[in-house]
Amino acid sequence: MSVLLGALLWGAVAGSAAAASPALKAIWGPATHNGVSQFPIYRQLGDRIYEDVLRWNLIARKRPRHPRNPNDPAYAWPAEVDSSVPEAGHYGMRVALEIIGSPRWANGGKTPRWAPHRARDFADFAVAAAKRYRSVHMWMIWGEPSRSHNFRPLTPARPYVPLAGNQLIAPHLYSRMLDAAYGALKGVSSSNLVIGGMTDAAASISTPQWIENMRLPNGRPPRLDMYGHNPFSIRAPNLANPPSPAQQIDFSDLGRLTELVNRNLGRPQNPRPKLFLSEWTIPTGVDNEFNFHVDLGIQARWIKDALSIAARTPSIYALGWIHLYDEPPVSAGGLIAANGVKKPGFFAWQSG
Repeated sequence: MSVLLGALLWGAVAGSAAAASPALKAIWGPATHNGVSQFPIYRQLGDRIYEDVLRWNLIARKRPRHPRNPNDPAYAWPAEVDSSVPEAGHYGMRVALEIIGSPRWANGGKTPRWAPHRARDFADFAVAAAKRYRSVHMWMIWGEPSRSHNFRPLTPARPYVPLAGNQLIAPHLYSRMLDAAYGALKGVSSSNLVIGGMTDAAASISTPQWIENMRLPNGRPPRLDMYGHNPFSIRAPNLANPPSPAQQIDFSDLGRLTELVNRNLGRPQNPRPKLFLSEWTIPTGVDNEFNFHVDLGIQARWIKDALSIAARTPSIYALGWIHLYDEPPVSAGGLIAANGVKKPGFFAWQSG
């Protein structure tokens, strides 16, 4: 989520799609709150991308006979996404959908966090989703797969140490899924932008380790248009800060992340993939998601600093905020308190 001062230029490759545009502000739902649409608030905040999720395991509980056909009877598409996608368009927002969670029939009867046995099954679902939501042209491939809670099989690794043995399985499996989804989504529309990586600041395999080992069986990196990352931070955003400890790659490390992505994932047709910062938030109270919080004024100041960085950093395509409302005890990182009062951070995000 960042400053928008002009229209987004669309193309097949993110590097050319946004070359002349400052970074966009994005936001994760909800589409409604207490039965009321939140899109007027998103317009007030200046958000230009609406983020939502498609859970493959819930949409395709049974194996479809025609997996690339969104009308196959096995598919049960979420009503919330069906309604929020056109409403986002009505309010001038583009939509980015994250595909996550494999059904039992695809992963050998395991929980949704397990990778499917065949990358093609994941790609087939991506095709059905792209046909179902023709107006959507941004696709995030899984969410935080470098975290063992979200993606299996994954063998954790100590930071700074080269991956070996079973530690290589997760980034290699993910790379095959990403590359298969890329080809499938581009086959539906060349305008589709595929966002891969989808790491976060603190995970079971560090972001540098993940990126350096995103490789296909032929040794090449998987295809992607943008690199997705959630740069959660416990310090004020400042690109002059030293590297974060334990290879966490927080907001202050985004310059270093850009170099890492370009060096490892750049391809001749897209040598400098943009950064899609899908999730960022700053809690202002104790919650169940983070082990730190700041006061209201510091939240607003950090938001202002982050938006300023995003506005002047060409490699950042979008900065996304997660949690519009506080939801105690789960989250205290909203822009609006649980009682409906707008925090100073709300106005900092709005003015950025």
